[in-house]
Amino acid sequence: MSMSKGFRNIIYVIALFFICAMQANAAISLPSINIGMQNVNTAQEFSQGVQILILLTIVTLAPSIVVMTTAFVRIVIVLSLTRQAIGTAGLPPNQVIVGLALILTFFVMSPTLAKINETAYQPYMKNLITQQQALDNSIKPMREFMFKQTHESELGLFVKMAKIQKPKTKDDVPTYVLIPSFILSELKTAFKIGFVIFLPFLVIDLVVASVLVSMGMMFLPPTTIAMPFKLIMFVMVDGWFLITKSLIEGFVT
Repeated sequence: MSMSKGFRNIIYVIALFFICAMQANAAISLPSINIGMQNVNTAQEFSQGVQILILLTIVTLAPSIVVMTTAFVRIVIVLSLTRQAIGTAGLPPNQVIVGLALILTFFVMSPTLAKINETAYQPYMKNLITQQQALDNSIKPMREFMFKQTHESELGLFVKMAKIQKPKTKDDVPTYVLIPSFILSELKTAFKIGFVIFLPFLVIDLVVASVLVSMGMMFLPPTTIAMPFKLIMFVMVDGWFLITKSLIEGFVT
């Protein structure tokens, strides 16, 4: 009897919810959104439509642009290699690794973002410069950051592949040549740091494996025994502090 009464009360609540929703819909008119294509009469209207399409494309590709032209690539690779070197496959989880990489990226890129805000965004919002000038002023701090982290060998490779004249100054290097050179340099630097991080953990694995073989316990997985020693060594040397410090100093210097 109590169950039927409780079920009846739930039905009453749901019915009351729908009645209130219908009344609210009758009282408040919601705007309709229509997406379509219309014929344009002037070249200016066509230009505005193309600009909106380009803007939507840039907004869609913005996450990839942010990831590939900032410090995120190096940081997330080093943190992932550190987790793999310790031997904890799922700890820290991917959400923590990516979140920490994003936070450190914003910390490293804060001076560059401040320059973009000062020289491009704020003047454009105050109508002191045009849109094209704002874009030119915003790309300059990003180019300065990427040039500091780009190796000459990678830059020379893409200059040769682009079949352009050898640049005399940094201003002569096109942005489409600088970006892949920067990404390749970041990958190279990240794996160098990862190799250095792997070495002490590799030594622990070798020592544990040798001890197990000498004791005749060849069927016991060495990684299972070595993991506690890796963790305690990483905690004793304050590994996350050292890795974070090294990553940030690598971008600051």
